[in-house]
Amino acid sequence: MFADPVKPNSFPYSLCISAIKDLETLVEVAAQHYYGDDKKWNFIAVTEATKVLVRLALFRNSGYKMLLHGGETPNIEKHLGFSSSQHNGGGFQKHGAHRGSNGQKPWNLEGRALSALSRFGENARMGSDPVWLHGVQHKQAIMEPPSQMMERPSLSMILSEKGVQGALFLMGEVLFITRPLIYVLLIRKYGIRSWIPWFLSLAVDTIGAGFLTQVTKSRDCHLTASEQDELKRRKLLWALYLMRDPFFSKYTRQRLQSTEKLLEPVPIIGLLTAKIVELVVGAQTRYTYMSGS
Repeated sequence: MFADPVKPNSFPYSLCISAIKDLETLVEVAAQHYYGDDKKWNFIAVTEATKVLVRLALFRNSGYKMLLHGGETPNIEKHLGFSSSQHNGGGFQKHGAHRGSNGQKPWNLEGRALSALSRFGENARMGSDPVWLHGVQHKQAIMEPPSQMMERPSLSMILSEKGVQGALFLMGEVLFITRPLIYVLLIRKYGIRSWIPWFLSLAVDTIGAGFLTQVTKSRDCHLTASEQDELKRRKLLWALYLMRDPFFSKYTRQRLQSTEKLLEPVPIIGLLTAKIVELVVGAQTRYTYMSGS
């Protein structure tokens, strides 16, 4: 009568994503050392594709909740990032589960009868018919109240009940998840010095954020505090575009060097500025430090 209850994630998605992110830096360094600057993007693309698959699996398995910190932080709030008054407890309830006219649950009488029959069977030690007893216990489990039998919201359920707003929410999250892979594939094709990957990656981020912003304006959207912080964090990640080539080589590096020369005569401050600029320029050469993924 009811769908299977929503079970906690048995697979450690958050731990897996964190491990892949840590491994990605090692993969980049090793690939650059053994295969060169051009071919290292093949290995980085593989790691990014792996992260995309794990995040999409987490997104689906969590009931299409907003990913926090790229999936490294579990979103365990009671309601969905995109929910309504009909959907409480972090999931969607079946529409067929209604109360009776007297405010009592219609399955209570039959459930009590089955429970009493099951207890009678245990007390009488009816071991001669274990299959029948198992069937009674199975029926009793089925007739439990649906408060414990919450159905995980499916893709079709969100689209049918939320329409355009649900589609925008899903597309915004999918764009956020797939953006790093799109960026690496474009770099692999056009090169790190090309403006095409930079602009298209920024366009994907802008479109995805626009979809989520449009959804948050809807009355049916109820974001938790952690989800609101996540949207702010994603917008702060846009500052990394200043550190990505070709923008960094053409504009940001010049600004840093001019600032270093300006503060060079100042004791201590000039030395600290030179060290900071050196660290920033060194970190900028690593994709994993500036990917924001």
